[in-house]
Amino acid sequence: MSTSTPAPRPERVTHAHVRDVRLPGGLGTLALVTVDNGLDHTKPTTFGPQGVAELTATLTAVRERAAAGELAAVAVTGKPYYLAAGADLTQVASVTTREQALELGRGGHAAYRLLNDMGVPTFAFVNGAALGGGLELALACDYRTAGADVRALALPETTLGLVPGWGGAYRVPRIVGIERALDVVLARPAANKPFTAAQAAEIGLVDVVLDAADFLEESVRWAARVLDGSVVVTRPPLADAATWQAVTAAARERLDATVHGSRPAPYRALDLLAAARDADVETAYAAEDEALADLIMTDEMRASVYAFGLVSGGKRPEGAPDRSLAQPVTRVGVVGAGLMAAQIALLFAQRLGVPVVMRDLDRARVDAGLAAVHRQVERLVATGRMTSDAGARITASVTGSTDLAVFAGCDLVIEAVTEVLDLKKRVFAELEQVVTPDTVLATNTSALSVSRMAADLQHPERVVGLHFFNPVGAMPLVEVVRAERTSDAALATAFAVTQQLRKTAVLVADRPGFVVNRLLVLLLGKIVEAVENGTPVEVADRALDPLGLPMPPFELFDLVGPAVGLHVLTSLRADLGDRFPRSPGLEKLVADGASVVRPAPAKGLPKRVDPAVQAVFDSAREATGDAPLDEAGVLDAVLTALTVEIGHMLDEGVVATPQQIDLCMILGAGWGFHLGGITPYLDRTGYGERVLGRRLLPDGVANVPGR
Repeated sequence: MSTSTPAPRPERVTHAHVRDVRLPGGLGTLALVTVDNGLDHTKPTTFGPQGVAELTATLTAVRERAAAGELAAVAVTGKPYYLAAGADLTQVASVTTREQALELGRGGHAAYRLLNDMGVPTFAFVNGAALGGGLELALACDYRTAGADVRALALPETTLGLVPGWGGAYRVPRIVGIERALDVVLARPAANKPFTAAQAAEIGLVDVVLDAADFLEESVRWAARVLDGSVVVTRPPLADAATWQAVTAAARERLDATVHGSRPAPYRALDLLAAARDADVETAYAAEDEALADLIMTDEMRASVYAFGLVSGGKRPEGAPDRSLAQPVTRVGVVGAGLMAAQIALLFAQRLGVPVVMRDLDRARVDAGLAAVHRQVERLVATGRMTSDAGARITASVTGSTDLAVFAGCDLVIEAVTEVLDLKKRVFAELEQVVTPDTVLATNTSALSVSRMAADLQHPERVVGLHFFNPVGAMPLVEVVRAERTSDAALATAFAVTQQLRKTAVLVADRPGFVVNRLLVLLLGKIVEAVENGTPVEVADRALDPLGLPMPPFELFDLVGPAVGLHVLTSLRADLGDRFPRSPGLEKLVADGASVVRPAPAKGLPKRVDPAVQAVFDSAREATGDAPLDEAGVLDAVLTALTVEIGHMLDEGVVATPQQIDLCMILGAGWGFHLGGITPYLDRTGYGERVLGRRLLPDGVANVPGR
């Protein structure tokens, strides 16, 4: 494997074009600056060093005109669908020295400060997505309008290992208040929930939402009303020092409870927000520059940019056959009417817009499945995520039956029954008697062999795995499993359908547990193995905190369901050997139906292991002679086991590259960008070289080169 650092792609230079607009009412001239990289909407406008330099030069010239009395106002806007998506991350990740990193922050501040020092009122006409430095460009203006169709306003920097460093950390709390600023800078990015235009207006992040059809004209007219005094925009007063300090202190406690110090960016952002009340602008901007420079030179930031690139590129899946081979899907069947089946049925009806039929053994189960679909639709309508008309269409398109013959007209049938191989084989055998030879048969199995399911069929080539993750609507990954005899047509259909469902597909070989479950169940297995060997459950539950995972291990067990976890662990042990440990304590935990975790102390905080679980494991413990591990020892055991397993997975060809493993862990297990999935973390902590004798990724791909 090459160890050379990849060269960054050339900067897509964003240009700043100026045209004069006559303000109504004889109020004079508005200089409208449009930032545009000259490409279509699939290539968002971003700012690299050349783009920032051009923006600086343009705004300097505009300021000179304003000083000469030629202008009454200045506004910035973007190309269709985008104001701007912030800094060019490939350029940021190519920085090799701290001084270069420092200059990136200073350059952005210098450009945006020109909007503060323009000498005339400045406006941002937010016509599309404004993310990171794009939103900070808008925040640098005195006033902000937004189109009603704008769906993404956000400062996601902390998820990318950075801080809002072009004025955002200083301006946001001064525009919306410190409590809302914490939501904008920390909470929303962590939950990946950008603001819509309406939501942004509700908290004061933008001043007015205008109709999208004639947004630019309406924005100019609104600006004129501000200039003539008929519209007055007010900002909330700064909170008193005691309130500010109390709010930021509570936020720090929350970070400690959720992030556990696993990455520096959220803490640096919080430091900047905490200081924003009393700092002067020079001090605040200098602090942002220093924070950016420090963070750009961290492995966490480089891993975050690597992860962002994987997710962005995941819509073009590796190994997918020619899309022209895919068969049209006009009707879908779902075998089963349980929790996963109902979620899958809703997703297909919602995203494909085709009739979906669920079938189960008796009417009570079918009715329960349909009721689950209806409840989900009602929640979506009630929360405004779906119109009532769309909800009515979906509930009408999902039907249920106990008759196997309802699948006769389906182009795709997916089974979502209990994880028992013989049962799934029987389901497919029955389906073959009623569907056409061209119907694609899919399985939602999470760990079982798709090849063995299809082995006895007349047409095994039509069987493919479509492994969805729970909750189906929210989780973006689908593992597409190619069995031994899966045809290119069936595989192409699976990829095409996954794309229509707006999911990211990763091609995986038909090996036990595929990617996500193989690694997650091994992780959980090593946690319970430590407890079996005498490590207290509370120590084991804290051991993975330094990774900053979405939830502690026992909360993950609770989410998966201990019985399901035990079943998959036992299955993987049978297929892959004693790398997957046996757990008498887990067997007793399932048999007793014991609770696993305590309630969360507050919404959004982790659920910690119930100490009562200790007694269950103690009562089932078998003497092993192994010494109990402390937290560091448990973490080392988990990371060593994961490294070994990834080595096996790559040797087996479960996926083509380590990058695909990382993509699966990010999208299927919610692992943070700061980890880069998993392989960058194993490399930077030395596990790749120590356990496998090699790095998993080339030096510099997801880390600061040479570290």
